[in-house]
Amino acid sequence: MSSSSNEPTGLIEKLKVPLNTSTGDDTEAGNYFVANYPPFSFWSPDNKDAVHDVLNSPRPDDTNLGVYFHIPFCRKRCHFCYFRVYTDKNANEINAYLDAGIKEFERYSRTSYLAGRKPQFVYFGGGTPSYLSVNQLKDLTDRMKDLFPWDETEEVAFECEPGTLTEKKLEALREIGVTRLSLGIENFDDHILEVNGRAHRSKEAFRALGFAKSLGFDQVNIDLIAGMMDETPENWQKCVETAIEQDPDCVTIYQMEIPYNTTIYKEMQESGRVTAPVADWPTKRAWVDWAFDQFENNGYTVSSAYTVVKNPEQTKFVYRDSLWEGADLLSAGVASFGHFGGVHYQNQADVGPYMTAVDSGDLPIFRAYPTSHDERFIREFVLQLKLGHTRPGYFIEKYGEDPLKRFPAELQKLVDDGYFSVSPEEITVSRDGMLQIDRLLHGFFLDEHRDARYT
Repeated sequence: MSSSSNEPTGLIEKLKVPLNTSTGDDTEAGNYFVANYPPFSFWSPDNKDAVHDVLNSPRPDDTNLGVYFHIPFCRKRCHFCYFRVYTDKNANEINAYLDAGIKEFERYSRTSYLAGRKPQFVYFGGGTPSYLSVNQLKDLTDRMKDLFPWDETEEVAFECEPGTLTEKKLEALREIGVTRLSLGIENFDDHILEVNGRAHRSKEAFRALGFAKSLGFDQVNIDLIAGMMDETPENWQKCVETAIEQDPDCVTIYQMEIPYNTTIYKEMQESGRVTAPVADWPTKRAWVDWAFDQFENNGYTVSSAYTVVKNPEQTKFVYRDSLWEGADLLSAGVASFGHFGGVHYQNQADVGPYMTAVDSGDLPIFRAYPTSHDERFIREFVLQLKLGHTRPGYFIEKYGEDPLKRFPAELQKLVDDGYFSVSPEEITVSRDGMLQIDRLLHGFFLDEHRDARYT
């Protein structure tokens, strides 16, 4: 699947792709990563009633359920962060927020669509879920389990910032049932971490990894970002080599992007810059390609456009694969995204309106989008392509539509460009295609959605 040589000379040349090419592929502001479909800019407050219509309908017998809770607290806001986070909340304010989240879950648990359903997976994201104290974590999860029992849950995923972890807190996470621990390390170089606004330093990352591995979590994942501010080929090489030395179960590698509501974008606006002060796209792709090669050389398998796993038979991404096959997602907390029965929704994006809505007895939904049959088909198709392969037969059976017949011109162009290979049994994405998959997916969007790339 690799498109590159593993010889040392080829490696050095790949790592030294110039940071500023004249190809028009500079990193500019906007969201590159395709997280959902249709794009969020089409979701509207006018559609909130569609969520309630689903919740008042009978529970489905053939749809998995995931539960997500957004914990928006951090020690520090990263310069590239675009999530809803707060760095100035005290313990009382955090406890009030957690109480509000439980009230939200309680309301959902009483709806006919969700009552009695047990989650296939549970996910804690942020922000920094590991910012919570041990007592807060135990109280929160005990109350959640009372509403949506975890006894049949296949995966409990938990995002962590290394500097917030102690051995005692990791022991508590293990006790409450966390199976997949994801460490937002991003880089092992203290200068890179500081320049990009990360709260932790390398010493904290190594300490957290050591504790986590000794406690026997089912999966320990490391997050890395290619192309951060001030990053060099030599730094990236060292970062990847260090990650391999740490021997995690899986590694997630993102390519640096600069969404609009980030500190970096605000600084770009103030200085009149269009190009972000990070590596351009050809550079980031080359670096990730090389990283994938190194992980493969050390026994890992590339399992998606962003992930490598040490043991594909044991290391699964239940939340990802289930969501990309249309599972329901009960998502609670400020600014969180969820969907029921094909209706997407997002909660209030600021903690004030969120708390007000919960206190008044309402669900804190801000906007929604009821998808059509066709949009659900496209959504699953484009998201599953991020895995590097998908079966036309899956979509024929589920949606009565063959992607090969629906997108003949689009697929042929990708085949001609060397990004895809196509057969009646499987559509496969090449390494070059995987490295830029988010850029390639827009060709499958409906016409009215294709210009919404950066919204």
